Formats: sequence, structure tokens, C-alpha cells
Amino acid sequence: MQAEYRQRREQLLSKIGQGTAIFRSAPTAVMHHDVEYVYRQDSDFYYLTGFNEPEAVAVLAPHHPEHRFVLFVQPKERDKEIWTGYRVGIEAAKTLYGADEAYPISELDEKLPQYLEKADRIYYHLGRDRAFNETVLSHWQRQMAQYQKRGVGPTALEDARVVLHPLRMVKSEAEIEQMRKAIAISVEAHNHARAIAHPGRYEYEIQAEMEHLFRLRGGMGPAYPSIVATGANACVLHYIENQAPLQAGDLLLIDAGCCYDYYNGDITRTFPVSGKFSGEQKALYEIVLEAQKSAIAQVQPGNPYNQFHETAVRVLVEGLIEIGLLAGDIDEIIQEEKYKPFYMHRTGHWLGLDVHDCGAYKHNEETWIALQPGHILTVEPGLYISPDIEPAEGQPPVSDRWRGIGIRIEDDLLVTPTGHEVLTAGVPKAIEDLEQPG
Repeated sequence: MQAEYRQRREQLLSKIGQGTAIFRSAPTAVMHHDVEYVYRQDSDFYYLTGFNEPEAVAVLAPHHPEHRFVLFVQPKERDKEIWTGYRVGIEAAKTLYGADEAYPISELDEKLPQYLEKADRIYYHLGRDRAFNETVLSHWQRQMAQYQKRGVGPTALEDARVVLHPLRMVKSEAEIEQMRKAIAISVEAHNHARAIAHPGRYEYEIQAEMEHLFRLRGGMGPAYPSIVATGANACVLHYIENQAPLQAGDLLLIDAGCCYDYYNGDITRTFPVSGKFSGEQKALYEIVLEAQKSAIAQVQPGNPYNQFHETAVRVLVEGLIEIGLLAGDIDEIIQEEKYKPFYMHRTGHWLGLDVHDCGAYKHNEETWIALQPGHILTVEPGLYISPDIEPAEGQPPVSDRWRGIGIRIEDDLLVTPTGHEVLTAGVPKAIEDLEQPG
């Protein structure tokens, strides 16, 4: 993988010209008192380095005569490593991670100026680490104070994400392979969940079985808090309590994915706990499934990002009009967003190192990003008829027979040169595959 990380850095170095880019590792997070969460590296930092320790800084300086890639890391200290784990250390940061030079993190203030003084700008994202933000700003101010005397130095501070995230949006072959591994484990877990879900079991049991498989197959664990929502719980978009018993006659919505080497799967399926859809459940499910199929067909290179969302919305509205949950002109309902009590979220998002992966969706207020080969995204329409739903003004009342039904169907798609590939096709979603015989 080091060749992959090197290629990524070279791509970024070619984009920043005479600038210097600075990236900070993620901070450690405290669960309670002095107990820390399992460490999770910052995605930008990991994308460029593969380095998975806290208290580190990466500097990319294409103009430096010797050190284009520099790492500041924690030195090896036996007393601390006994308590918190082994560190890579200074020398191994060069040999294992390809740094041209490496220094102890304690020497950052001393060493950093040599990588800034010939730069024309600094690329750095002013993130949540306020202390490090102040460090970067302080160095920039000191460089600016010398600019009139030297005639060189960084006269601008730009957000590094503007140049890095377009690179992250287009997945390399190595990244696609990592995504396939994460998704394959996610697919297996969803199929296992459907096989074991039946009345009398609890949401947390299904969650535990799935997350057991995530780890058993070599994953890092869940890509995000698993949603296992039975009955009306499925109408809560980010339901994660997962405490309720599965009831005969209810639907079970599962939104869960595996994280494998920092890359993520993201799948949602909804199916009947007792093996048969009711009439109302089936009617709504057919609408969502048709909306998803129609949206997936719009995932083509060159199509604007929003096209598959608009397609899904139109199919959902047409279906809701047909069954009497909406009434009126389709275009007017869409224009005035009168469907939003039933469908309140977007139809997808980028997927990769982050579940809601980085990258813009629009060039400006009017123009959407065009899909291109290497993009990976989700397509996930849904309908949610919550028990206390209030229809939009002028729309028909919602009969009790529809209330408490929540449905979402989500797949992960790779945009290819000729169309798309549904990476999550191994999880059934057709009604005949979800219903049990008899």
C-alpha cells in the first residue's frame, strides 16, 4: 500500500504548486473519565500517509529541495508504550511510511518554519483542534512578518480540503478493492440478520450478530452505529436504541455496514419479521423499490449528481398519489415539497473513508457535480409514515392503517465508464425474495 499512499501524495503535491500543506492527526477522544475510545485516525491524514497514531503532523512541501514529505510523530518511549501501546517512532516513520524526514512532534515549532519560508501559501483546514489551529496561525503570522524583508513567504492560508477532497472523491483501484471487502462483509451480515430475525427476538440481538460478523471477518467493526428498527421505530431516521422486541406483523429496517481498513459499507434493507407483507406494507414497499430502481438507472457517468434524487422523488410522489396519501398535481407537490412529511432526506451520499464521504455535490448554486467513473455513492429512498405524522397543508389525512410503517432500501454503487455497478447486489430486496413461502 505504500506505493498507493505515495501516489496520492504526488497527486496532491502537483496540485499545491509552491504551497505547503499541513495535516494534523485526529485527537484521542475520551469515553468517560480517563478511558479513551478506540483511536480513529483523521481520514485526510490516513488517506495521505496510512499512519495510524495520534499526536502526528504531516507536511507536504513540493518546493523544498530535500524534504517533500515530512512527518512529526511521537518518539518511542518505553514507559509510555507499556501503558498505551507500541509507537512507530522517528526512524520507522521514514522507512515504513516513506517520509523524506521525520522529527519528534515536540520539535514541530522549531522545524516547521523551514517548510513554510519558501512557500507562497499554506494549505490547512481550520478544524476542531483549536490549539493546533493557533499553532498554524501563529507560524503563518511570523512568516508574514518577515515577508517585506525577504520578499518570499506564504501570503495566503487556504483550506486544504479544497484541493484534497476532489482527489478522494475518485476512488483508485486499490480503494475500490478495499470497499469491496467492506461491502462483502456487510452483505454477509445483512443476509445472516434476515435469516435469524423472527418474532420474539430483540433488535439488539440482531445488531450483536451482525457486528460479531463484522469483526469475525476481519473488519474494524461497524462503520456507524447500527440501526435495527422494528415497527414504528423505523420512522426514526437515526434510531440506534435497538432495545425493542420484534413483533409478528411488523417490518424490520436494518441500516448497518462494516468498516474494513477504514473503508465503509452502508446498506439498508426492510423486510417483514413474520415473512409476509401486509397489504399496506407491500404497497409502500413497492413504491420505494420502484423509486430506488429508477434512481439507480440514473447513476451514469456525466449525469448531474442530483438527477437520481429527483427521479426517486418523482416516483415516490406518483406512488403516494396512487394510494391516496398525496393528492394534486405532481409538479406542484414536488415544487412545494408537500411530500416531505413522508420523505424528508436526500436519496444518497458519497461513500468511502467516511460514511458520508468528503467532496462537493455542487459547483455553485445552480450546477451539480457530474458523476464520473470512480465515484462511489449510496442510493437510498424511503417512506416513513410515523404514528404522529401530520400531512402538508391541503393534503389528505393519513389513515391509521398506514401509520407506524417505515421503509428504506439502500445500495452502494460504483460509477463505471459505461454506467454503474451495484456493489451490494448480494442482499435481496425483491418482495418474492423477502417473503417466506406458505
